[in-house]
Amino acid sequence: MQQRKMKFSTVFKSIAFGLLAIGMTSCNQATGEKEKTKDSASEFKGKIALDIRDSESDWSAYTPKSAPEGAPNVLFILYDDTGLGAWSPYGGGINMPTMDKLAANGVTYTQWHTTALCSPTRSTIQTGRNHHLNGMAAITEAADGFPGSNGRMGAEVTPLSKVLQDNGYSTFWIGKNHNVPEQDVASGGSKKQWPLQMGWDRFYGFIGGETNQWYPDIIEDNHFVEMDFEEGYHLSKDLADHALGMISDQQATNPSKPWYMWYNPGANHAPHHAPKEYIAKYKGKFDAGYDAYRDWVTERMTEKGILPEGTVNTPVNPMREDMAQAIDMVRPWDTLNDDEKKLFAKMAEVYAGFSEYTDAQVGRVIDYLEKSGQLENTIVMYAADNGASGEGSPNGSVNENKFFNGYPDELSENMKYLDVLGGPETYEHYPTGWASAFSAPFKMFKRYSQYAGGTNDPLVISWPKGIKARGEIRHQYHHSVDIVPTLLEVIGLEMPEVYEGVKQVPISGVSMAYTFDAKPNDPTKKDVQYFAMLGSRGIWKDGWKAAAVHAPLSGVGNFDKDDWELYHVDVDRSESKDLAKENPEKLQELIDAWFVEAEKNNVLPLDDRGAAEVLGLERPSQEKARDRYIYYPFAAAVPEGNAVNIRGRSYKMLTNVEVTDKTSGVLFAHGSRFGGHSLFIKNNKLYYVYNFLGIQPEQVFESSITLTPGKHTLGMEFIREKTGEKGESIGTTKLYIDEQLVAEGTMRTQPAKFTLSGDGLCVGYDSGDAVSQLYPSPSRFNNGTLDFVGVTVEGTQYIDLEAEAKRIMMSQ
Repeated sequence: MQQRKMKFSTVFKSIAFGLLAIGMTSCNQATGEKEKTKDSASEFKGKIALDIRDSESDWSAYTPKSAPEGAPNVLFILYDDTGLGAWSPYGGGINMPTMDKLAANGVTYTQWHTTALCSPTRSTIQTGRNHHLNGMAAITEAADGFPGSNGRMGAEVTPLSKVLQDNGYSTFWIGKNHNVPEQDVASGGSKKQWPLQMGWDRFYGFIGGETNQWYPDIIEDNHFVEMDFEEGYHLSKDLADHALGMISDQQATNPSKPWYMWYNPGANHAPHHAPKEYIAKYKGKFDAGYDAYRDWVTERMTEKGILPEGTVNTPVNPMREDMAQAIDMVRPWDTLNDDEKKLFAKMAEVYAGFSEYTDAQVGRVIDYLEKSGQLENTIVMYAADNGASGEGSPNGSVNENKFFNGYPDELSENMKYLDVLGGPETYEHYPTGWASAFSAPFKMFKRYSQYAGGTNDPLVISWPKGIKARGEIRHQYHHSVDIVPTLLEVIGLEMPEVYEGVKQVPISGVSMAYTFDAKPNDPTKKDVQYFAMLGSRGIWKDGWKAAAVHAPLSGVGNFDKDDWELYHVDVDRSESKDLAKENPEKLQELIDAWFVEAEKNNVLPLDDRGAAEVLGLERPSQEKARDRYIYYPFAAAVPEGNAVNIRGRSYKMLTNVEVTDKTSGVLFAHGSRFGGHSLFIKNNKLYYVYNFLGIQPEQVFESSITLTPGKHTLGMEFIREKTGEKGESIGTTKLYIDEQLVAEGTMRTQPAKFTLSGDGLCVGYDSGDAVSQLYPSPSRFNNGTLDFVGVTVEGTQYIDLEAEAKRIMMSQ
């Protein structure tokens, strides 16, 4: 035992000396040139004399600009993962009363398109430039170091928020971001791409691709916020509360200023979480299944005039077998057993309840604007950023963490959660069949940029003062890059050619303002729009569409051998009839046009590599990889992308504490009830729990002795011995109090991350959803002293890239 004590002491000294060295290095690097400041004195037009009595002041050089006279407020509401066939304004089965109200008071667009993925679309709405010009070829986690795919928006693509901020607008961002590089999502990381540095006065929401709606990871302005979640809390309501707070605060002090709010709820991205009463609204509504829904909604969309007469549904599995991705296939409804039908139908009910509940919260904001007299001159845009999500696999999941760790859900296990789907007990995603149904009548769904199922999304615009049309439909073809030029035109501003000394890339989009008073079928003013996402690609030009037959993330390569399809989408909206053989010249014209656009927009090289290979790329970070980490109590949670990586390797954990007979609580925690590990004190005993994918029972190691009052060195170690059948690491875990071994046993650890985003590493507490059922949530260390927690990782890491790949696919 003495040998064991010396080993932990050695580790402690090494960590301490390493920390001291890091601190010295930081001090040495802290020096540098002072940042240059703008010289306003050169713009001064007053008179300066020896005596102020003989001088004349001039405030014009120091007074912020005002917005153009009569400039409107802007409220842009952007949902996630929603196809054209989902919502009631388009004929869908999900009731959206607030959106219906806005549609009745404005115009509904039937051919508004996106990039087919979250981060890239959001970048276009920020800058008005195509996503590759923004460095956002895909989600930020897939950046690969090329001009079109570096994951950082450069100074040459200044966002609209900065232009409006400089011209008298208040700017507010609510909800999801997902435009910050993963390695920068940390308290100490670079903030250059965070919202407040990108032209937003206020931010309240989450930075990653998704978050638990019951226990979200929240950032306010420039810092992480640790919250105590009351019973009944839901992020959708919280976001509405903060939206109302931001606007009312601004109106209390600067009511003459217009404001721009980008409102990005967590809906409809997984996890699908909703209050029971909203889920209950849809009981039985989807029992006929996704195949029947697809037929039903296409007929309804045609009746409403959203689709032209004669529009037909396309196959739910349109990809050729040699191009098909197993994860993207749809299991026909009539091949499912009774339990699968019950489970899948309930998953659709949860999704629908999630969507409508969030719409109700948006409605609170709209009601406030109406009552306060602001709605009349507010442009409200209500949209979604890509098609419905197919990341749920053909079988869906009640805990998607299992899926991206290579542990497929088991039907019998999932059925146990049937009555609590959508609640805190689940982390749900519906199967691909519903992605296909809610993207009806088009082929495929999110990620497939060559087909409308990935790109054709809802957009409703209401502006009582500026749009005369009420309840009208617009069929003009447009894209997410067209939002910025539209807003600039109606506000009366221009994107500067040079901004803060940097020559700007011209805006890619065209204004849609002409459509406000156009007839439904008037010609579009847009000429061409390319598409490219994860190896899929296509182009629209003058009413025709060319689509390369290539699945995203397929790893097939050989792009020069792609077959191309041709559709006349002006008359064939669902892209059902391939005209390539009948019109080879038109097809070649569009293919040539795609390459012209690709060169103009930094699209090449094309990348269809599998997610596993993309994940294995080395992405530079300001923090170098190391094998020893020190964490201090009560600091902000450390996101998993920045935390010590224990996956696939041996590791040790060590802490110095001083305890009393009343000491209890969490020393270290990382993850949630859906997967994670925790070191804590309970009933004067030391515990280590590894929660493997939320599968019960938890792996619990309880000390055989009680802690006596006084100072102690506590620790645990996992010695990795082999790899399991599903990529998990299997080995021996040991628990120590001072020099004494107090617990030992076999343990398995997850091959991939604990979460897609959020639920970071905490010391002195467990944030949000508790890792272990053995202590409450929230739980803090109390009645004692905790110095630090040190973690070391050893040996060559085993990485299951296939399991890791599932994580990146699910985070889109």
